[in-house]
Amino acid sequence: MTCGRCGSPEPCTPTIFVVDDDEEVRHSLAFLLKSLGTPVECHPSAEAFLAARRPDRPGCLVLDVRMPGMSGLELQALLNRAGSSLGVVFLSGHGDIPMAVDAMRGGAVVFLEKPCNDQVLLDHVADALRRSAENCGRAATAAKLRERMDSLTQRERAVMELVVQGKPNKVIAFELDISIKTVEVHRSHVMEKMAADSVADLTRMLMEVH
Repeated sequence: MTCGRCGSPEPCTPTIFVVDDDEEVRHSLAFLLKSLGTPVECHPSAEAFLAARRPDRPGCLVLDVRMPGMSGLELQALLNRAGSSLGVVFLSGHGDIPMAVDAMRGGAVVFLEKPCNDQVLLDHVADALRRSAENCGRAATAAKLRERMDSLTQRERAVMELVVQGKPNKVIAFELDISIKTVEVHRSHVMEKMAADSVADLTRMLMEVH
């Protein structure tokens, strides 16, 4: 089985990415963050990070705000548009309230000012890794459910949509202009292909896909 998000064998190996244009800061952060027992990769710019980064996988991005070229906030926005599962921890020596607000609105775990307490940073990065793993897990589940849905015929999908609306077989048969027996057969196929134990279970699956 592979991860539905990054395609890597499960379980995915999370990574901490440090993106900061200050070499000394990168080295210092890498030394500290390795204490979490998670691989750490450092990049001097947002552009370098994007060029070197492998397909999406769970992890944490420790990101500076002001950098030459693409800013940290611009990188965050780009990753959001791409549906990234990375948890973002902003760490900046030149931040202000509007920047912090934008970062948090963009889904950042936290916005910290340099220098910050080592343990505070470690705690937030650990939280970001946990959130990212959960996001990756949800994406993998959704991908698996989409595969099951793709195995349904057009008629089975139509029956499924009406089943989750709570409509009885008699009503479904009338709306689709088919016999009740045919509805029962399609309904059985849907439950089997989707590996659903009940209508409630099937409804939950569709909600996870969407």
